Amino acid sequence: MLPTLQYKRDLQPLHNLKTVLREIRDYFAGNVTGITRDETIAQTMMSLLFCKIVDEQETHAHELVEFANRPNESADKLARRIENLFQRVKQKRADIFDATESIELAPDDLAHVVSKLQDYALLNADRDIIADAFEELVGTAFRGGEGQFFTPRNVVQMMIEMLDPSSGERIIDPACGSGGFLAYISRHLLHHQANKYAIVGIDKDAFLSRLAKIYLSLIDEKNYRLFCENSLEQSTRWNEDAQSAARLGSFDLILTNPPFGAKIPVIGKELLRQYELGHRWIEKDGCWQRTTELLDKQPPQVLFIERCLQLLKPGGRAGIVLPEGVFGNPSDRYIWEYIRQNAAIMAIVSLPPETFQPSTHTKTSVVFFEKASMSRRVFMAVAKTIGHNKNGKEVFKINPDGSFVFDARGDKIVDDDAPEIARRYKNPKLAHNDHLGFWVDAIDDHIFIPEYYNPELKAELLRLEQSGKYHLVTIGDLVEAGVLEIRRGNEIGSQFYGTGDVPFVRTTDIVNWEIKMDPVKAIAEEVYAQYRRQQDVRQNDILFVNDGTFLIGRTAMITRLDTRIVIQSHLKKIRVVKPESLNPFYLFYLLNSNIAQKQIAVKTFTQATLSTIGNRLRDIILPISNDPAEIERISRQVQAIVEEKTRLREQTMQLIATSI
Repeated sequence: MLPTLQYKRDLQPLHNLKTVLREIRDYFAGNVTGITRDETIAQTMMSLLFCKIVDEQETHAHELVEFANRPNESADKLARRIENLFQRVKQKRADIFDATESIELAPDDLAHVVSKLQDYALLNADRDIIADAFEELVGTAFRGGEGQFFTPRNVVQMMIEMLDPSSGERIIDPACGSGGFLAYISRHLLHHQANKYAIVGIDKDAFLSRLAKIYLSLIDEKNYRLFCENSLEQSTRWNEDAQSAARLGSFDLILTNPPFGAKIPVIGKELLRQYELGHRWIEKDGCWQRTTELLDKQPPQVLFIERCLQLLKPGGRAGIVLPEGVFGNPSDRYIWEYIRQNAAIMAIVSLPPETFQPSTHTKTSVVFFEKASMSRRVFMAVAKTIGHNKNGKEVFKINPDGSFVFDARGDKIVDDDAPEIARRYKNPKLAHNDHLGFWVDAIDDHIFIPEYYNPELKAELLRLEQSGKYHLVTIGDLVEAGVLEIRRGNEIGSQFYGTGDVPFVRTTDIVNWEIKMDPVKAIAEEVYAQYRRQQDVRQNDILFVNDGTFLIGRTAMITRLDTRIVIQSHLKKIRVVKPESLNPFYLFYLLNSNIAQKQIAVKTFTQATLSTIGNRLRDIILPISNDPAEIERISRQVQAIVEEKTRLREQTMQLIATSI
């Protein structure tokens, strides 16, 4: 069907720009030569969206719009008209578009894209519709470069709800990327009819800071200022406009998700010297103290914590997304010493591993603090669901019978804990002392991981103790009493794999209560002789997986078939030294019990890319029965299972040995 003349007054209201952009992206991917990457598609579409907006701004209701195909007009003529329109766009928005830029689309392809947009009015569309579409376009195109991962909108919304930006405040994101936080803050303020606020964004990536300008200009043209600068650099080296707009000590609110990762460290003495966290800290008499020695490098997320505190005015508040390792690593405790010297921690929310998947598997949490000297109780929460799975697909709440949960309008309810966590933080009376919201009066040993303080688990242990059937003892208590002995294995080096027939037992070899021997990793007798006395592996010792992503807490009992082995350093060997005080088979049962495994899960922290329970294994509480007969019964059952497994393994080995 031939196009008709398009007057501005004939443009239709826009209800779903996101769908239109998806159709255009699919067209690019399947039909356009040279523009198939999402990044290039996004850049081209942003130029065209601005062409359409400027066209609508400059055209009167009774005039023909230029961003439209016309009857009996060639694609070449349309392309010239759009190029002229883009020249005007570049003049009006020189802060976004370079004078040398052009729209590099073949005329026929340009005509197709224009046909998808020409019937709609963008200028008067709801800002949320425009923002959602922009987010879709940008989010698909840019993921994961240099530690930059786009924060899911529900996490951003949770952080905004918890910190509640208000009229008159100065707000900054010093690692703004494409502007997601700032856009949602702006939408929040506009919806609440706030006025006289100022929004500032900084990002060192020129293209991302440009995207942020585009994003914010579509939502709130008047109240934002964005700059391409290195936020971690000395502020005196920023351009004059950035120095004026982003003065240290001038902001009421910061929301940010800084780039993180040990692979992108910040280096340089001049840069590190301006930060206390750019120096080495030492622990002395239970306290961390800064030295005058500069570090060689520091992960960017650590310096961003200090930069945020520098940017805040007294009483200012911040919410920062950080990798979980920062919250519990013993080597990072000086960071929390610094934070607590300069701020009061308001809340910490642990996010599930799926939060940033499929872009990255890094587990994160959000810390909220106020630049103040008064300490306070800390609100903590553990989000177990975040609205999507590891593949990024939306997930929905399910009833016990497997059916979906629907809202009053008949729509499926997204399975997302973030809104409830924000609701409970804002109204403490709603907190039920479960994982979705609880208060911690005292922090243990600089551990700021909410799972560690799980109130549901504490209540479960208390119920066991109050039942009178059990007495609670920690593994550390048993070690101190000389009942248990714990040793770590060794790393021998992969060069020794496959050099002999002595099993080298690794974490992945611990399966279903027994050791799964891998002959490929077997080592020579000489290597075994080097570690045999040091490791001293004996029958009825227990191997415990101490480090590893998903394996921590797995156990195996050493049998008569397993004493001639060497164990990896990620395994710990637990020996009952006084079997008259604790039967080793009963201990084996306790370590595998639901209550112990739950504790192991919450005391497992991520350090860099490796998860570990570390010495927190000693904190595991074991509910030991007060009934000797029950202990005897369970011990005999476990022993019978282990012996039967051993017998079957032995038969298998004999059968293979005599096979043809």
